[in-house]
Amino acid sequence: MAAPDPDFSALTAVGLNLHAVVDVAALPASLSPDLPRACRGGQLIVVANAGPLLWRAVKAAGLASADPIDDFSVDAVVQWFARQFPGRRHRVLYPGGSPLGLQALGRLLGWHHATPFMVGILPQWGSWFGYRVVLWADTDLPVTPPLQVESPCRACTAQPCVAACPAQAMGAGGFALEKCLAWRRQPASPCRARCLARDACPVGRAQRYDEDHMRHTYEQSLRMIMRQR
Repeated sequence: MAAPDPDFSALTAVGLNLHAVVDVAALPASLSPDLPRACRGGQLIVVANAGPLLWRAVKAAGLASADPIDDFSVDAVVQWFARQFPGRRHRVLYPGGSPLGLQALGRLLGWHHATPFMVGILPQWGSWFGYRVVLWADTDLPVTPPLQVESPCRACTAQPCVAACPAQAMGAGGFALEKCLAWRRQPASPCRARCLARDACPVGRAQRYDEDHMRHTYEQSLRMIMRQR
């Protein structure tokens, strides 16, 4: 008898509302080496958030944590798994030390479509989604078929994101990361706590993250950028 579909409703209720199950054996060769040796069988359960609900749930939880989004997400997924599959082995691969290629995994799932500003995009959600937890599990669940959608960028001729970037980091030659980073490092930069190019994209605008979520995420990334100088 085939295993029943997992019930993701408890995760969806806290904003962890994108889910997929992948057989490790079916991963492309480019992703397989990223997995620890002990996780070469079984399945990956990939959980992401889309829209603003996760951040609101994180704030309501009142976590005293340096990384409340990660901590909340991992705790929610681990507790969900323990309730759904008692006694089954599992291991959190992301966030953590495993060097998983999240965008490559997203392309496999049909979640990741590239944008000029280097963040994935989906028709319903725009760029307002993020990978939160990748859990290895000793399970035999139904595999999630790839999402079949076309990139919204294909039909976009105006490219407001390109025009909105004050660093002019998106030109015909592709994304100029150093231009982006140099602009973000400036003390009075408008890009320190947001991405103006991302904000200019009209796709999924109703799903945009809350202002304090944006500030938290971009200021956190800026601290990492400043440490790497």
